[in-house]
Amino acid sequence: MADAAPRLKGILEQLTGAPLPVRIRAWDGSQAGPPDTPTLVVRNRRALRHLLWQPGELGLARAWVAGDLAVEGDLYAALGHLAGLLWERDEETRPLTQALRDPAFRSAVRGLVGLAGLPLPPAPPPEEVRRPRRGLHTKHSDRRAISHHYDVGNDFYEIVLGPSMVYSCAYWPAPPPRGTLEQAQHDKLELVARKLALAPGRRLLDVGCGWGSMAVHAARDHGVSVVGITLSREQAAYARKRIADEGLTDRIEIRVQDYRDVADGPYDAISSIGMAEHVGSERYLEYAGVLHRLLKPGGRLLNHQIARRPQRDETSYRIDDFIDAYVFPDGELAPLGTTVSLLERSGFEVRDVESIREHYALTLRRWVANLESGWTRAVALTGPGRARVWLLYMAASALAFERGRIGVNQVLAVRTPESGDSGLPLRARTWN
Repeated sequence: MADAAPRLKGILEQLTGAPLPVRIRAWDGSQAGPPDTPTLVVRNRRALRHLLWQPGELGLARAWVAGDLAVEGDLYAALGHLAGLLWERDEETRPLTQALRDPAFRSAVRGLVGLAGLPLPPAPPPEEVRRPRRGLHTKHSDRRAISHHYDVGNDFYEIVLGPSMVYSCAYWPAPPPRGTLEQAQHDKLELVARKLALAPGRRLLDVGCGWGSMAVHAARDHGVSVVGITLSREQAAYARKRIADEGLTDRIEIRVQDYRDVADGPYDAISSIGMAEHVGSERYLEYAGVLHRLLKPGGRLLNHQIARRPQRDETSYRIDDFIDAYVFPDGELAPLGTTVSLLERSGFEVRDVESIREHYALTLRRWVANLESGWTRAVALTGPGRARVWLLYMAASALAFERGRIGVNQVLAVRTPESGDSGLPLRARTWN
């Protein structure tokens, strides 16, 4: 008799101590769980072995990336139902030693082992980054991490990001469909340019310049000269071709260069859009200090960065397993207050902070829609595992922004001269 799904439902409810919020369909065709919800498709026993050998989020991620686990129905709804079990549980969870003393818990684990079949651990998917967690945020390790994420292929990013090729939060005038992704990305670049007071004759350093979108916007629409730096050779090649096609090679230079190696300041302005998440807590004060030294007195920094909620015990913070293994190796999120404090310690005067959290949720949902509509080509370009990584990462991130688990902020800071003249108007938000 086909009974894998009812058995698995009972086991999972024993392990989590809560009713299963989605329906399950198992490899034997059996189904169990609430009928009017998305269906979690367990395609084979190997999916369970991933969970046994790596309990929690990373085991689920391995099963998803390998194609052993899938969702039928609304992916956002499925992730929303599962979030309470996976990502939003109280920090004071029951210790494993206490759980193992519980007969019901031990019985559930035995049941899962019996249902999973062969006890051998399945190999992690090839898309998983496996490296020792030492020597973080050296120049070598940062180049390797950036290459993993950004050198997926420019054609793939064109599918996801669309014509703007901007890989950071857009700035929406209204929710879609009233606003388009391309217009919202243009508005974000223009917002940054206005906050930095870009004007002809000024010099901009764009740290983590991506595919050159900010550099092109600043040079073409505001007449500045730009140096853009990235650690991704694929990004640099794409940006240089784009700049040549725009006829802007006399105004823009793209370098494959670490921010720590930039030595040709001073600059009038620095933009760092979606780059600081890669810096790491141990290096952040150094990063802020480098940017402060590269600015002339009175120069402005626009730091656009994802933030997480502060924890009661900050020493307990650890990088998200799925993101670290598959998406942003070595990436770290910091609370907004920590970022502002470190910028101030480096000598900056922080003048404005704007939260645009909801804008990132809208942006991610549009990227997910782009990926889904271009799925066949995306899989052909990167392979099914990598495409599944991106689908899960972007959909889960959209929900995280919507629910306020993470945010994104634009911090405007000035290297205020000794005279105290910041160069800002009395009512600073004239850019809006």
